[in-house]
Amino acid sequence: MTSLDSVLDKDGVRLTVDDAVATVTLTNPAKRNAQSPALWRALTEAGRLLPGSVRVVVLRGEGKSFSAGLDRQAFAPEGFDGEPSFLDMARGPEAELDATIATYQEAFTWWRRNDIVSIAAVQGHAIGAGFQLALACDLRIVAEDVQFAMRETSLGLVPDLTGTHPLVNLVGYARALEICATGRFVHAEEAERTGLANLVVPADQLDAAGLDLAAALLAAPRDAVVETKALLSGALSRTYEEQRTAERAAQGRRLRDLAGLAD
Repeated sequence: MTSLDSVLDKDGVRLTVDDAVATVTLTNPAKRNAQSPALWRALTEAGRLLPGSVRVVVLRGEGKSFSAGLDRQAFAPEGFDGEPSFLDMARGPEAELDATIATYQEAFTWWRRNDIVSIAAVQGHAIGAGFQLALACDLRIVAEDVQFAMRETSLGLVPDLTGTHPLVNLVGYARALEICATGRFVHAEEAERTGLANLVVPADQLDAAGLDLAAALLAAPRDAVVETKALLSGALSRTYEEQRTAERAAQGRRLRDLAGLAD
């Protein structure tokens, strides 16, 4: 990439922008890009700082692992510096706990905005919160050494960072339940076969494959991609007839725009 503009670099997250492509990088390979509330706030800020020119966002992690999940320090009595421990939060009012988790989830929601297409480039371990961050994106390219796992249940918890909805949509209820309840690893072949991964590549080709896919996504007119993403992402919540109606309305907007009649 050339003419990179660094927009954000803090708390284990770096956002760079090159024209229509933004790259969000997890930058703490020494800890296998373990996640914390500070990292989640930085991810949320990265979403807010995206320039309007950006059409594709590539998410990647430095080092051998995409993200090994939640930093276990969250469960230590002292928690993170300047942060309440998760156990202390649990002892507080239920409404405050709910609001705090909702704030954490914001780091995982903006990747599905209709005005962008997000690609997770995943290598090595993507565990728990790392798995859910990959699931937050629209598309996933994985390295041959990828190891997905949802380990929350083994800790007495549930996946709560928006990962359950896309996981069920991608692999179905029964497989999603089995993956989450057992905490087992999902490797590259199964990820591609079940729809978790769009593409599997050698680890040394992961970044290049992400940029190649970004370039392919930029080939079509922006508004057509935005409308198509909105149609597809809403399809599961609509009936067949509702989807037909949505298709007609979207195509009407596209035709009026192409005819120079758009508002």
